[in-house]
Amino acid sequence: MIADKVLGNIATWQEECQIVKIKFAWFELEKKRIAKTAEDGETIGVCIQEPLKEGDIIGKKDNVIYVVELQTEHLIKIQVNSMQEMGRLGFELGNRHLSLQIQDNVVRVPFDLPTFEYLKKLGFQAEETEEKFTDFIECKAHGHSHGAGHSHE
Repeated sequence: MIADKVLGNIATWQEECQIVKIKFAWFELEKKRIAKTAEDGETIGVCIQEPLKEGDIIGKKDNVIYVVELQTEHLIKIQVNSMQEMGRLGFELGNRHLSLQIQDNVVRVPFDLPTFEYLKKLGFQAEETEEKFTDFIECKAHGHSHGAGHSHE
């Protein structure tokens, strides 16, 4: 099956259908082309030119709809208690070019052991968690050259 557009979202879908989920990792939601396998074993070629969201219906066959489900991820959850602490954390995470989620006094980033240990060493309240990584700010890392007028000496 080829999915080339979003047919709707399960939150507003009116038809009575069997729901089959297709699990996506957070970083796969913006891919323009990806092959996925649904829970029923159906292989789906996803060729959709817009970012997907949890609950999007990307396929329909007979009385079955195929729905995007965001899988849980291994994350670092950091409790932030002041604007000063948020500024320090933003500096440290920004320097690592990590995508992040900010909700009230909590920041979440994808887990990696060096970052987790570094944050703990710096005194942040960091813990490992398994959650869906939604509403994140994606870091678009960039390179820079050391051309004229710029050096690290």
